[in-house]
Amino acid sequence: MRTTTIIARTSTMLAALLAPHAVSAAETLYIGGPGGSYQKAVEEKLIPTFEAKTGVKVVYVPGSSSDTLAKLIAQKGKQDLSIITIDSSVMRQAVNQDLCVALPESPVVKDLYPAARMEGDKSVGTGFYAVGLGYNKEVFAKNGWPAPTSWKDLGDPKFKGKVSMGPFSGYGVEALVMVAKANGGSERDIDPGFKFMSEKVAPNVFAWEGNQANLAQMFQTGEAALIVWGNTRVIPVADQGAPVAFIIPKEGAEQAMNAGCVVNGGPQAKIAGQLLDYFLSPEAQTIMAESSGYGPTNSKVELKPELAAKVIYGPEQVNSLLPTDWPYVNTQRDAWAKRWNREIEQR
Repeated sequence: MRTTTIIARTSTMLAALLAPHAVSAAETLYIGGPGGSYQKAVEEKLIPTFEAKTGVKVVYVPGSSSDTLAKLIAQKGKQDLSIITIDSSVMRQAVNQDLCVALPESPVVKDLYPAARMEGDKSVGTGFYAVGLGYNKEVFAKNGWPAPTSWKDLGDPKFKGKVSMGPFSGYGVEALVMVAKANGGSERDIDPGFKFMSEKVAPNVFAWEGNQANLAQMFQTGEAALIVWGNTRVIPVADQGAPVAFIIPKEGAEQAMNAGCVVNGGPQAKIAGQLLDYFLSPEAQTIMAESSGYGPTNSKVELKPELAAKVIYGPEQVNSLLPTDWPYVNTQRDAWAKRWNREIEQR
């Protein structure tokens, strides 16, 4: 089926769905989600369409996934956010703390890839991304270094002072799990990850940078020549003309998602569910792929070849990424964070 036909059909279905429930323009829906290119795309291209169809005013509240979760926990029983879109690893914590409501079955949800149908049917993936390695091609060429190919490259002594990644609360936990897997371990056998990170990677790291804008600047200038990052983060830097690239290591990249849920106890839950449905539509998913680099979780989306080559797209790519056992990781998160600070980041 042609993309335009799919999008046209979805738009028609969405209009029919929303029209009977249109509400006063005075009502306001608050959505919590990440900043950067994601926020820009949602505010400029998705929200206006939804507002025009429903009469609801939508206000975007940017924040990191952990900050949004903390906000929901602090406001439990008196929520002001109606819907959130956050990292899937943190979303599982939100679901476990009963901060999301069960989603009603809808045609668009049935079209999602199985990986995007998260446990308990209280949240769904709204966009795929991969966590792998980014590198500055100019710095690598200047030093005669071949492009990185493995998670173990983070520990190569020649990169001393040229590696950067987020702290444990950022991309650090993903790096820990993937390094463990590259060294024969796993989420449930994390010691190889701690050993390699402590002995090999930490001596190479000049900054555990949690601010994404700062990391982007260091990456662009080459101060950070090798980083652990998502492809959705690397794409905007490359699109600005910086000599950077994203690679999936030979051991694999982590399968990651932005995920959405309707907040338990949040206002206007019915309209919030409609907004989440719109985010999952082929129309919206195509826009997000174009604007922020998130791969579609809706299996019916058809992207043009040049766009498909930049994002996680299609069953083959989706299935090639390595899922993380986040329910287990989340049970270990506090203990690992203390061990990380003691053994790795405080070196």
